[in-house]
Amino acid sequence: MKRQILILAMLCLAALAAYGQAKKPKLMVVPSDNWCQQHGFMQTFDNQGITENIPDYQAALLKDADLNNVISKINILMADKGFPLTDLQQTLKSIRNLSAEDALIQSKSTGASLAESPLDRLRRTAKCDIILELSWQVSTIGPKKTITYNLRGLDAYTNKQVAGAQGTGAPSFSAELSTLLEEAVQNNMDNFCAQLMTHFQDLETNGREVTLDIKVFDDGSGIDLESEYGDLELAEIIDNWMTDNTVNHRFNKTDATENYILYEQVRIPLYKNNGNAQDTQDFARNLRNYLKQPPYNIPSKLINRGLGRCLLVIGQK
Repeated sequence: MKRQILILAMLCLAALAAYGQAKKPKLMVVPSDNWCQQHGFMQTFDNQGITENIPDYQAALLKDADLNNVISKINILMADKGFPLTDLQQTLKSIRNLSAEDALIQSKSTGASLAESPLDRLRRTAKCDIILELSWQVSTIGPKKTITYNLRGLDAYTNKQVAGAQGTGAPSFSAELSTLLEEAVQNNMDNFCAQLMTHFQDLETNGREVTLDIKVFDDGSGIDLESEYGDLELAEIIDNWMTDNTVNHRFNKTDATENYILYEQVRIPLYKNNGNAQDTQDFARNLRNYLKQPPYNIPSKLINRGLGRCLLVIGQK
């Protein structure tokens, strides 16, 4: 009996060690859109002729000391759970250094610039798996304060919520916002981290979910998605490539004409063969390279539409 107990204990320790060594998602903490709106930290962005309001994280970090303290506290709490973190402030500095280079990137044939919003650029530069979006509100009850918070884990590629924690902390005499937040979230952190790991393990098993658009240049070349190569049309060739290169052959061909294909819920491998993380642009680049090889010899242009979406235009570069 003692031997059986000893063996069981050793198996439990081995399982815990394996969990500790498992890869975990890379996270970045940001204030929620609602918090930024309430505190006046929004900016206007022209997204290809459409005016959008987006959070101004740079201004928020510079002008609101509480935000820095709150982000630091969440960073510490997540680090204690073994989750790797990307710092928002340092990522914004990297983006500023790259902005001048991005402004010079243009299409060789049309002169078009990169179609990427500031938020897309932030997520691409951060290379994180999950965004931790945080909002909070402090209430005063006599000499005590209480904090109500909402913490959401969002898949950085799809914006789908994959984890959540919310609640109101017990009244406290503490005047430190970070202390109030820590006391409020402690009870929910284990469950929140478990939700994050469940999502990340799904990504490792079933692949990351992205979207791929295929279009055709109107250049008079005669190439479209119904062009035939041997016994197959170009659309069928691309379908076959998608089947061979997606995880468990999982993708949804939502729409298709002779000039356009929309692939949604495309499950791509989380990592490349060299072990580095793979994003949508890496995956689409592989398709572009496949089409430009014999017997097809089809040039195409790859346009990044954000972390989780790319456009491949067939016909020229």
